[in-house]
Amino acid sequence: MATTRLDRDQVVDAALRLLNEVGLEGLTLRRIAKELNVQAPALYWHFKNKQALLDEMATTIFLRLAEEPGNLDEAMTWQERLIEGQHALRRALLRYRDGAKVFSGTRFTRTDHAVTMEAHLRAFVAAGFTPGAAARASFIAYAFTLGFVTEEQAVEPMAGERTPGYDVAERADLIGPDYPLAGAVGADLFLDYDARFEEGLRTIVAGIESTLGPAAQ
Repeated sequence: MATTRLDRDQVVDAALRLLNEVGLEGLTLRRIAKELNVQAPALYWHFKNKQALLDEMATTIFLRLAEEPGNLDEAMTWQERLIEGQHALRRALLRYRDGAKVFSGTRFTRTDHAVTMEAHLRAFVAAGFTPGAAARASFIAYAFTLGFVTEEQAVEPMAGERTPGYDVAERADLIGPDYPLAGAVGADLFLDYDARFEEGLRTIVAGIESTLGPAAQ
């Protein structure tokens, strides 16, 4: 096998490409090494284990998101900023099979994210939040988005795909007539994720307004 000189970015790029083909479960260091035409031990110069690689993948996903031409501007209300930020995060996660699972539980390997975080917190503080309340409000919205996309990708791993077992009519038939309400809400749980995400975000914003927002302090 030919020897290829690698750097960390090449490994991460290959891993993200493969992620869309094989998903998180199928993404192994051996598989990545084969994609890069190297022996698996060569990857350990850069990443001591798969978790270290996932941390770097999550960091790269975030940095690519931060580098995109943004729709955030100083004229936005904090509500608009929060909603648009979570829409952008969801779009970034949906670009990758199991993107939300890759992001979940990982830590950033660099401090570049502090630039975005500082600007975000500054906008919330200017709107009347304390720094701590701004951070907690942002985390609540982030946790909602991450959990929502995790569930969404379980049903629709990639655009145009749908996991077997989530057909709404089949689900209603399986649940049966003894539980009519449980059977009837399949569409509310497993269809139209765009509308449900928007609805959830606005619910989150309303909750933040009443518990953490300037008027609640």
